[in-house]
Order: sequence, then C-alpha cells, then structure tokens
Amino acid sequence: MERIQKYLAARGICSRRAAEDMIRARRVRINGETALIGQSVSEGDSVALDGVLVGNEPPKVYIMLHKPDGYVTTAKDQFGRPCVLDLLKDVKERIYPVGRLDYDTSGLLLLTNDGALAQKLTHPRCEVEKVYIARVKGHPGVESLKLLADGVMVDGEKTLPAKVTVESSDDRYTRLRLTIRQGRNRQVRKMLAAVGLFTAGLTRVATGRLYLGRLKKGEYRVLTREEIAYLKSGMRRKE
Repeated sequence: MERIQKYLAARGICSRRAAEDMIRARRVRINGETALIGQSVSEGDSVALDGVLVGNEPPKVYIMLHKPDGYVTTAKDQFGRPCVLDLLKDVKERIYPVGRLDYDTSGLLLLTNDGALAQKLTHPRCEVEKVYIARVKGHPGVESLKLLADGVMVDGEKTLPAKVTVESSDDRYTRLRLTIRQGRNRQVRKMLAAVGLFTAGLTRVATGRLYLGRLKKGEYRVLTREEIAYLKSGMRRKE
C-alpha cells in the first residue's frame, strides 16, 4: 500500500505537491470514488486522473537540459511563451522540471519522472550548492563583492553567505562566478541589484557535482548511473 500522492508521483504523473493540488481539485478517483489526500492505494485498486486510468509505473528518466533564456520552466504557459518541454518532444516519458530557472536565465535544469526524488531535491533542507555565471554592467568594487559574499537583504530576508569571484572583465562588463545554497525567486539577480549591479546575462553552470559542461543551449542528455546515484544520495552539501 502507498499514499495516493506518492502513487501518482511514482508513475511520472507529477510531483507529490502537484498531486496534492490535483486531489484537492477532485480530479483523482480511486475505485470510482473521489480520492482524499493521504488515502492509501492497494494492489488491484483502480486509479484515474481526469477520468483516465493511471497505468503501471513507467521507466524512470533523468535528464539534464541546457535551458535557453526565453523559455519558462513549466509544461504549459498561459501566455503562450515557449516551455522547456518543447525542447524534449522526443522523450516519450512524461517528465517535469526539478525546481525552476527564471524565464530570462539559461543553464542547467534537471527533469525527471521520479516524483519522490524531485520532492527530495526541491525540499528547503536540500541546500546543495548552485553555481552561476553572471554578466553585469560595470566593474563591482571590493566592498560590493564582500557584501554579496556575506549576504544581502532580498525581499526582507538576508541571503546565506555566498562565494563570489571575478572571472573576467572588459571595458563595459564583468563576469562574476557566484555559488549559492538557496533557490529563492530570482535570487541571484536580486542579490546583484541589492549592491547596485545590473545583470545583463545569467547562466547556471553547476548544481552540486553536476556540471553543464559543453552542453549547448537547447541540448539535453541522459544522466549517467553515477550522477543518478549522486542525486539519490541527497547531494550532500560538502562537495
């Protein structure tokens, strides 16, 4: 026996959190009766979503995508903007993003149909390091870099300490490498704005020990066994 939200997530329908929303919306039925959050499903039970029977558990799929900017991290967009799943139309399994990348941010994005793993990796306690390359206007001084490293106020809350280094610079722009352990909404851009820096471009190049490498924008690859094992280990903070 397993709880209905876990049952749906394990079969690649959605994450557990999304499953709870579907159940609250009375879209899920067990043996013809409206399902309740936390209700158990036994072997032989009939489970339907929007009137369509949910089949057996599909093969687990784990993918790394180099998300281009100009794409939303959702399955569909109410404004008709391109979605990341548009880049994976040849993937037969029903997958969904793990976490988010902003519309105007590119870089490493994980997608899977392993609902239990997705739930684990997006939990606030999973403070895995994420590395970004930011292209900012101007040339930030030592004090600005120190503020970013110590933590700045974003939406009324101080960010955790970060690692910040200068990668390169020219007459107009500076490339910064920022390593953070949070995933708040538009966090890196807001951190930079808090010290007076305008972000002209932003790319996530690593999540824990997973690196974007030479994957080009719009391309994706299946994770290796070692990478999948690392994800399932909890991506422990000390990398």
